Amino acid sequence: MAWMVGLHGSLIKFILFYQSASTFGAVLDMVTDRVSTACLLALLSQCYRPGLVFLMLLGLDITSHWFQMYSSFLSGKTSHKDVKNTGNWLLKVYYEYRPFMAFCCVSCEVLYIILFLFADEKSTSLLSACRGVLKQGPLTVLVFISTLVGWAVKQVTNIIQMKTAADTCVEFDPKRSK
Repeated sequence: MAWMVGLHGSLIKFILFYQSASTFGAVLDMVTDRVSTACLLALLSQCYRPGLVFLMLLGLDITSHWFQMYSSFLSGKTSHKDVKNTGNWLLKVYYEYRPFMAFCCVSCEVLYIILFLFADEKSTSLLSACRGVLKQGPLTVLVFISTLVGWAVKQVTNIIQMKTAADTCVEFDPKRSK
């Protein structure tokens, strides 16, 4: 059931990626992403030990996107994906090259679905599950490694996004008090 929520979120994301021309579409896109990711990460936190790892990933995901939305609002931008004035090259590539962003976002959810499917009651170790995936056929291993790369890039991007957006919020405070 949970993997269906993740897959549903990925499909909605794919459709809205290229169709979100309105503010409502952009917000709906982000909300469906956060909800599907939250469901998958909450479920994985119960399947593996330490589950705190998955809850920390959830916190990073929600916090970085909230900061990005809020800093965009403070800056008067029409979209949270407007990072033209950002000095970070990865953030620019992530938001300006949509196929790259789609790869990272979909990889993240597909990786979580794979981890859910390979969760074993006998072993709650994440490393054991990853070793089990790597013992599968070449196609499964290729998908797993590809999604792992996309997931890692998305996590690094989330950290950069959170830092950059927090800096924007901090810069806004002195301007507001004058």
